[in-house]
Amino acid sequence: MDVRYYLLFVVPALILSVIAQIGVKRAYRRMSKQISMSGHTGETAAAAVLRAYGVGDVRIEACGGELTDHYDPRENVIRLSENVFRSNSVAAIGIACHEAGHAAQYAESWLPIRIRNTILPLTKIGSYAGIPLALIGFWLSFEPLISIGLLLYSCIMLFQLATLPVEIDASRRAMRAIENAGLLRSDEELSGARSVLRAAAMTYVASLAVSLANLLRLLLIFSRRRS
Repeated sequence: MDVRYYLLFVVPALILSVIAQIGVKRAYRRMSKQISMSGHTGETAAAAVLRAYGVGDVRIEACGGELTDHYDPRENVIRLSENVFRSNSVAAIGIACHEAGHAAQYAESWLPIRIRNTILPLTKIGSYAGIPLALIGFWLSFEPLISIGLLLYSCIMLFQLATLPVEIDASRRAMRAIENAGLLRSDEELSGARSVLRAAAMTYVASLAVSLANLLRLLLIFSRRRS
């Protein structure tokens, strides 16, 4: 029965996740070949977005890897992969501006980002302790411990759910600044940047689907065995 639940819920979600990862890599590689007319690099484009939102104390640094771009709020730094940091491609500008959008969210203390950060500590606990606690509760026939374990594990799904509006808003901020500052100038360039950001957003949708599928599977397993 456990295998059937896994095949029914988790496998389709994992397939969606793989498709989303392939999609974002294909979109990135396609638009990495299209050079922007503005001549901006990922570094200068991110700096332009920061200026547009009045954020002046964020560093922009290069980091290793591919698609490792992120904003680190603890050190207040935007880290862009080398191919994004130095590139003047449409993909590089879209990705860099998206990360600058996150920096703007933190600078404004935007409510959804604060909600997500509130959930984060519980998510870390749930990822390590949720399932073990539920299993211990099951072995001991102690239902409150099962419920606590599943509740902690559900924080992973809640975190993924809270992440979606944060990512969508960062892309919205990025595209608004790109258009206003002329970082990308043609409709083709703007459409290309949107395609990269949409593909990236689908990876977060897929992560939410995987978390939800795993939670449903666990709820069905434990509820069936307790009945």
